[in-house]
Amino acid sequence: MEDPTLKPDVRATTPEELAARKKRNLWLGLALAGFVLLVMITTIVRLTTGTGISGRM
Repeated sequence: MEDPTLKPDVRATTPEELAARKKRNLWLGLALAGFVLLVMITTIVRLTTGTGISGRM
């Protein structure tokens, strides 16, 4: 027999909450993609110009 006091309080999400979640996830995804693009561009520029590796070679 299950104890009803151990069940989590689950409720249905409203359409407004779903829209807010979708918008928040979109902005988080765009921010993450922007960061990845920034790191990729920085890496490509540093590799093509040789910045930072001349002292190690």
